[in-house]
Amino acid sequence: MIGYNVFEGGQWCGVVVFNSGIGNIESPYNLKKGQIAELCRVALNGKQSATSKAVSRAVKIFKKSNPLVKMLVSYADSDEGHNGTIYQAMNWHFTGSNKTGDKFIDPKTGKDIHSRAHSPTGKVKQFGVMKRVLKTQDLIRIKKGDKHKYIYPLHKSMIPLCKSLAQPYPKKQAQEVNEDKRPASSRETGGSSPTLALKNLETN
Repeated sequence: MIGYNVFEGGQWCGVVVFNSGIGNIESPYNLKKGQIAELCRVALNGKQSATSKAVSRAVKIFKKSNPLVKMLVSYADSDEGHNGTIYQAMNWHFTGSNKTGDKFIDPKTGKDIHSRAHSPTGKVKQFGVMKRVLKTQDLIRIKKGDKHKYIYPLHKSMIPLCKSLAQPYPKKQAQEVNEDKRPASSRETGGSSPTLALKNLETN
């Protein structure tokens, strides 16, 4: 995981974080491990003049520091009111949306319940043994929305593939914040270690 601190006018504005991605994210693009990365978090506090400018600068530095990475992927969660305005402003390619699994909450404790910790019958089989779990119907079910996927070529050889997979951008939702004025995030919380300052790291 690599993170870059964002500074503007001497003030800290937040972080832009990259990682190697979860699962086999390289498979759909005929790439190998290490040739694709995920822009996994944009967590800025609103003190930046333009979110897209800060993220673009982070991408530029990441590209220079990681020459083997040919493509970036990132996601915008509609449950958070995001359709990917930042990525659209930077000319990323939208490749479609996927439904995410519904969320289940225990009404007694208010805690999220993992999918393996409940079932319609209240029992699950683990390692050949029946185990008692919570009944699905006793939980609060929250329908989750779409997760929008964007890709961006870091190497010119990936441009034709990205263009061939591109679809029309999803429309901006009314509740989505203005990416140039307010805090914006692909995933709002978390950080990275280490985080490198974007300040004084601009490239030509």
